[in-house]
Amino acid sequence: MTEDQIISALGNVIEPDLGKDLVTLNMVKDIAIDGDKVSFTVVLTTPACPMKDMINGACVNAVKLLVNKNASVKVNFTSNTSTKRQDSNKVLPGVKNIIAVVSGKGGVGKSTISANLALALAHGGARVGLMDADIYGPSVPIMFGVRGERPMMMNVGEEKAKIVPLERYGIKLMSIGLLVDEKNAVVWRGPMASSAIKQFVTDVHWGELDYLVIDMPPGTGDIHLTLMQTVPVTGVIVVTTPQDVALADAKKGIAMFGQAQLRVPIIGLVENMSYFTPAELPGHKYYIFGKDGGKRLAEEYDLPLLGQIPLVQSIREGGDQGIPVMVSDDEISKHALMEFAGNAARSIAMRNADFSATTVQETITA
Repeated sequence: MTEDQIISALGNVIEPDLGKDLVTLNMVKDIAIDGDKVSFTVVLTTPACPMKDMINGACVNAVKLLVNKNASVKVNFTSNTSTKRQDSNKVLPGVKNIIAVVSGKGGVGKSTISANLALALAHGGARVGLMDADIYGPSVPIMFGVRGERPMMMNVGEEKAKIVPLERYGIKLMSIGLLVDEKNAVVWRGPMASSAIKQFVTDVHWGELDYLVIDMPPGTGDIHLTLMQTVPVTGVIVVTTPQDVALADAKKGIAMFGQAQLRVPIIGLVENMSYFTPAELPGHKYYIFGKDGGKRLAEEYDLPLLGQIPLVQSIREGGDQGIPVMVSDDEISKHALMEFAGNAARSIAMRNADFSATTVQETITA
């Protein structure tokens, strides 16, 4: 076997999301051949790639069928998370992808989705941060069991001292709830809330991250516009429930990011509280809030449906107890969330391959 033969064979293995072969995408590295033994490394576009097993099988088959049927093939995997940032990188310089999780209305589980998305991406090996941008209703301190804790300050090079995010369960966290007494209401006008969001971006030392997940407040207002003016958002994930009132408001969120002055790609839609399955009747599904509303909405707007998350008591309990379901023993809920996160990571990689870079929106007006 020769290296050229291996490269030629792997030129027939198509990356399922990007639609091109591994060699053209420059994803094959470090080919080593020793008799009938061959090993090489495939560089994935995200550590959370759900297609890893499929790519592994396709690579092994290609070498055996096209080069040597007796070959012993070992495929190693590493990742270089794709990014489409083409700004000056002065803001969040070490962050590859900035993902805003939005909803048209409150109460659809957006913070739960944001928290468990961040944890699921980290579970796949990615470096992840979670920014709680819901100034008036911060949930991160409760959901991660860090109520009452305060972040520290540190000097970063020649820059002024920056806030160091808390770390819990392998991800970095920042929330207004970590800076103010939770018993006090945050009674701020729009400009003050917007200023706080800018500080979370510019005055927090996020470091090197593959994904920064931003839990946005519900609606379509000042904070959303401020974020678009401050950072180049990679894309948006829209959260809804199946019921009509949530779908109507989700449409407004979709419309907001599709406006000409924003043009931020929508990575996909996730339907939360899709159905209820009692523990004693695991084969039954009860569609309490309606059936497939999110699926129909995704089809209407030609968006990927990233997942349908069931209504499970342990998801609610985990959030209230500071132990998110992704770090619990609830394998059924974890499976649904891992599938959602994998689809989100794929959709982000496809967005980075297929669309032009999102830039900071300098001219947004209310």
